[in-house]
Amino acid sequence: MDIENQKLFTKDFTLVIIGQIISLFGNATLRFALPLYLLNLTGSSALYGTVTACAFIPAILLSPVGGIAADRVNKRNVMVILDFFTAAVILAFFLLMNAFNLIALLAVTLMILYGIAGAYQPSVQASIPALVDADNFMAANSIINTISSFAALMGPVLGGIMYSLYGLEPVLLVCIVCFIMSAVMELFIKIPFNKQVSAGGVLKTAKADFAESVRFIRISKPVIGKTLLVVCGINLFLSAMIIVAMPYLITEVLNLDAGWANRLYGFAQGALAAGGLTGGICAGVFAKKLSIQKSGNLIIACAVCVFPIGIALILCSSGIINYIVITICCFIIMVFSTIFTVQMLSFVQTETPQNLIGKVIAVILTVSMCAQPLGNAIYGVLFEICAGFEYAVVLFSGVVSLLIAAGAGTIFKEELRK
Repeated sequence: MDIENQKLFTKDFTLVIIGQIISLFGNATLRFALPLYLLNLTGSSALYGTVTACAFIPAILLSPVGGIAADRVNKRNVMVILDFFTAAVILAFFLLMNAFNLIALLAVTLMILYGIAGAYQPSVQASIPALVDADNFMAANSIINTISSFAALMGPVLGGIMYSLYGLEPVLLVCIVCFIMSAVMELFIKIPFNKQVSAGGVLKTAKADFAESVRFIRISKPVIGKTLLVVCGINLFLSAMIIVAMPYLITEVLNLDAGWANRLYGFAQGALAAGGLTGGICAGVFAKKLSIQKSGNLIIACAVCVFPIGIALILCSSGIINYIVITICCFIIMVFSTIFTVQMLSFVQTETPQNLIGKVIAVILTVSMCAQPLGNAIYGVLFEICAGFEYAVVLFSGVVSLLIAAGAGTIFKEELRK
């Protein structure tokens, strides 16, 4: 590797960082505003959960495509094209929102946007080994995650204020500008690229690439496959619950002042992002002290933090106190989960050959996302069925997640010792 790549903040990695700041800010604002608009429009947690579940399907399907593209096409070009395309999709929604069935249009738009994000992320993650030295993988991943969390912190907070004061349209316009600026910034990035030999036609090549990455995960690094099963369980029983519960409880259940509910939800989303920001910083600061063998403890900590939410819903009738408990617990969950994510991504990047990195990360993202749509749909229905007893759904999530997390510790200790 050349001397330029041996330092962390190279020109090209810095441009990736700046582009990510702008793009992720727009993404966070958009993912906050559109689902909330749907929930405000219908008041139905079941519809909210179903639509957000459907939105994950294109992300799952297109993530492997993004991984293959990340290894076979210049990663910069993938990022530039997808950012411009995202801006075009938002503009189309803005122009059509008063001319079509809004619920259907929201669902289709969210599906397209999630699909773009699924194809986009493998290129970002796969660019890190090409731009920084292996000793800086943990720090680089920490920076990317910190930026993601910072954007997710500011996006919902500012988006919530703008949405509550001016409505959806100004939020959409701001997001369009963000994605265009990000695409322009990324045009100046230079990422080393070596063209790979194709296995034949497009479909044959894609099939061969996907099979090769799966073989690597199953045979060469089976600990990655076992870890994915744990992540799927956590996504199904914990992440999905938080995604559905946070907006539903805060805006529809806690009897908070209607004029403040959306803003408070925006602040809660900001706290969630602040947890990710804190976790990303901690992962970078304590990179040398963190042990992958003890990563299971981080997942256990996430599961334990669910129980105070359920207990507060049982014992306390104050909406604002319940809101505070939900916000604090979700903040702590995000701290631990982000540290775990950074550790696992750095481990995968270190252990995976350059010609496979994009595809392997895509498989990881794809499999880990598979449980999310099902979980969103299930919890949307459960919260509606258990109206008035929402604490039962939350405690159920905590118990199952704790059982899964307890088993995860054994996997890391035994498999990584081999």
